Amino acid sequence: MGLFANMYNYFSSDLAIDLGTANTLVYIRGRGIVLREPSMVVVDDRNGRIQAVGLEAKGMLGKTPANIRAIRPMKDGVIADFEITEKMLQYFIKKTRTGNQFLKPRIVIGIPSEITEVERRAVRDAALRARANEVFLIEQAMAAAIGADLPITEPGGNMIVDIGGGTTDVAVISLSGVVIAKSVRIASNEMDEAIIQYIKKKYNLLIGERTAEQVKIKIGSAFPLDEPLEMEIKGRDLTYGIPKTLNINDSEVREALEGVVQTVIEVVKNTLEKTPPELAADIVDRGIILCGGGALLKNLDKRLREETSLPIFIADDPLSSVVLGAGKILENLPLLEKIGNAL
Repeated sequence: MGLFANMYNYFSSDLAIDLGTANTLVYIRGRGIVLREPSMVVVDDRNGRIQAVGLEAKGMLGKTPANIRAIRPMKDGVIADFEITEKMLQYFIKKTRTGNQFLKPRIVIGIPSEITEVERRAVRDAALRARANEVFLIEQAMAAAIGADLPITEPGGNMIVDIGGGTTDVAVISLSGVVIAKSVRIASNEMDEAIIQYIKKKYNLLIGERTAEQVKIKIGSAFPLDEPLEMEIKGRDLTYGIPKTLNINDSEVREALEGVVQTVIEVVKNTLEKTPPELAADIVDRGIILCGGGALLKNLDKRLREETSLPIFIADDPLSSVVLGAGKILENLPLLEKIGNAL
């Protein structure tokens, strides 16, 4: 049996997947991260055929004719379109696998902490139909904490805040378990939408998702910047229906993002309020770790430091924390059996 297990481990290409609302990342055991692409699929409505997936699909966003649709099959961290998610997973798995194609891989997938049993089963079924042999589900906050190298097996409080595309997950972890966790379906995608709505309301200008994302990345912030920033944006004037260009500055974007930022802060504060005193004392010493794409919003760490009076740190690779943690779990079978939910 031991020989068979060793042969299986040698020939199979087990995967860890961060199936995110904005991006999907794939980690192969022994090789590391091998794929990082947008969770997006372009479909031709006339025949139902998939035209593009991932990076190629995102490049078509906002530029397709009426019969071609760009679809995000993940919404708020869960599957919104099961069939398209399954096909997207199949595409990514096929693209990354180089081992024996007859051996089905073991797959570890990160999921938000407060999704329903139906939503969990949808993730599992999509992975199994995409030719997984066995599926383990792990809470994204736990995976992110492991990916950020927090000492999760020790008897001490570790607080992680994972701001992804569709969900913000906050958790306090001790002794390889989640002591308290909170998840809200407000994160980076809502930041983009808030920018779109702000510019529409203030300037009567309609901009696309890609432009809003660029504004967020280039001049978005959660706390005043040392030096002001501004950016030229292009969109459609809703009064005259013609293309228009205008300049927007960082204070305006900060105002647009305030509602989303405040929601993230409230989730962190609520989690701290419910944390047992002994673990709360550990967090005072160790601080809070930020990860996920939202952690890259300028001065979010300063804003949280101001609001909580706690040390705030950004993970070394915030965009990859969840998939790196899921990958480490994949490499450590005893830990996988301890904290992963096999399905």
